[in-house]
Amino acid sequence: MVEKMKLLHITGPKHDIDRVMKQYLNKYEIHFENALTSLGNISGVRAFVEPNMYRDAYQKSQELMPNLDPVPGEELYDLLPQDAQEIVEEAYGHTLKLHDQQEALQKDQQEIKNFMEQIAAFRNLDFEFHKMLDFHFIKFRLGRIPLAYYHKLNAYIQEAAYTMFYECASDEQYVWGVYFVPKVHAVKVDAVYTSFHFEQLYMPDSFEGTPEDAYQEALGKLQANEKKILALTEQMRDTLKEKRQELLSACQSLKDYCENFDIRKLAACTRPKDKGEYFILYGWMAREDAKAFQKEIAEDENVYCIEEGMDGNLTTSPPSKLKNPRLLKPFEMFVEMYGLPAYNEMDPTFFVALTYTLMFGIMFGDVGQGLCLVVGGFLLYRIKGIRLAGIVSIAGIWSTVFGFLYGSFFGFEEVLPTIWMKPMEHIMPTLMMAIAFGGILILIAMVLNIVNAIRSGERGRLLFDQSGIAGLICYGFVALCVALFATGHPLPAVSVIGAAVGIPLIAILLKEPLSHLVERKKEIFPSGSKAMFFVEALVECFDVVLSYATNTISFVRVGAFALSHAGMMGVVLTLSGFESGSPNWIIVVLGNIVVMALEGLVVGIQVLRLEYYEMFSRFYRGSGKPFVNFRSREK
Repeated sequence: MVEKMKLLHITGPKHDIDRVMKQYLNKYEIHFENALTSLGNISGVRAFVEPNMYRDAYQKSQELMPNLDPVPGEELYDLLPQDAQEIVEEAYGHTLKLHDQQEALQKDQQEIKNFMEQIAAFRNLDFEFHKMLDFHFIKFRLGRIPLAYYHKLNAYIQEAAYTMFYECASDEQYVWGVYFVPKVHAVKVDAVYTSFHFEQLYMPDSFEGTPEDAYQEALGKLQANEKKILALTEQMRDTLKEKRQELLSACQSLKDYCENFDIRKLAACTRPKDKGEYFILYGWMAREDAKAFQKEIAEDENVYCIEEGMDGNLTTSPPSKLKNPRLLKPFEMFVEMYGLPAYNEMDPTFFVALTYTLMFGIMFGDVGQGLCLVVGGFLLYRIKGIRLAGIVSIAGIWSTVFGFLYGSFFGFEEVLPTIWMKPMEHIMPTLMMAIAFGGILILIAMVLNIVNAIRSGERGRLLFDQSGIAGLICYGFVALCVALFATGHPLPAVSVIGAAVGIPLIAILLKEPLSHLVERKKEIFPSGSKAMFFVEALVECFDVVLSYATNTISFVRVGAFALSHAGMMGVVLTLSGFESGSPNWIIVVLGNIVVMALEGLVVGIQVLRLEYYEMFSRFYRGSGKPFVNFRSREK
């Protein structure tokens, strides 16, 4: 369901906004609107502009935090931002020298790591670089070349007499190495290597010894620096240890202040001449939270809160915040993918949870595989919090139920007794029942559309829409006639059928002018040629009739996939040699895994398609505005 909301106007002295946020509003989920936009061009109201004087102190506090070893749940005390700033600045000054030394070491560490990465590919090159630099007639170049060009380079080297390439290392993309060339031919050969995308790597002139010697020397420096950094960290912790709790409190106070500072971007500010400046906040709260908030501030003389009435004259549209039982929470994902319900629109979470899992179970009925989906989905949902896994787990329950009805256990049809029927033995009844089931769901979707039309006050949609009362009568009567014919009962008189089907179709044909008429609009017909209007209306009416048929027949896939599942498992058992009496159990297990993965994915997508295109499109618009809690807006 969509939670009932209250729009609150919160005001108080400008200097008190941080206290109000910290003492009251941080306890609740609240969706703030831009107060300046909501107020419009009212004189005496301006944007709340104020620089964050404590941002620098907050950044310093974050640098100190790793040295304070904060403990979750540790009791801290409140400090004013200016007091917290003084405490942090003093502590930061005591550790500044140590911090600078640590930063210098960390910078040196990064340079050493970069050097080690650069030289790592040449560790097996057994030459001393400082001796190679003394060559008078030979030049050498270190670098790498893409593997695709390396083969072309080899062909060139075979023909050229002036260069030699020594390979040092390689991976899936590059070959690292060094090439030698006479000094007189260096310019020409360098150009050739460049054309082969050879990237030259430069070593410092102070490089001595072999690459392996230099690598080990750098590794030793890296380890020594790590010990120095740890020693400096311990020294900083010892320095800050005496005032640890005070510093933690100061850091937390600055953090709260800076996190709440962005509220100023959404607030407005007014300036009465006699009483100073006041802030103005507009925010949506759940009805129960709004009551608790009002009760909490009742004794606070500096905070004023007014609830704006939900009478249709709101300054801003309410956001939609879904509130469903824990079992239905995963299915909110499908609703959010289509679009959140508008505030006065019905939340379809329960509907999609029931119909999606039910159709999934019909199409994927197997006791063993269903239980695997239940267990696997549940574990993933609990451990990783994956909502789709929760949906799969619940859908697996229906798969298990229909597996008992079909008498199927990991594809074996003789292990369990058949409670209802085996789809492969009743192909045509299975397909016909799927279509009938689809017709019932479409009728339910039409009823839901009528409910939504009543909620939104759209009379035209209620009476003349293809999924409104006119569509319900037309489609419902045709469905009734088909059911009577299929069961051998006599049909109503032709005149009754003509009236029950024809009149609603005419209403759907004239939906736009009839809607304007009942909604008391001045213009009955839309602007333009009336002849063109009727031509377009006839085409649209024909499309409506066609959609009734195609949407209903589309549900045949529910039965088709029930047959497909049984057929695929039959193939698995045949390949395993089940008929011979000694099946290959490895093939049985692998076949079940493949069917669960492949068909489970396809069935899941097909059921979602039926939800969106055959049902949601009839009653649901999904035009709601999401509720964004100020405290979690960055997430």
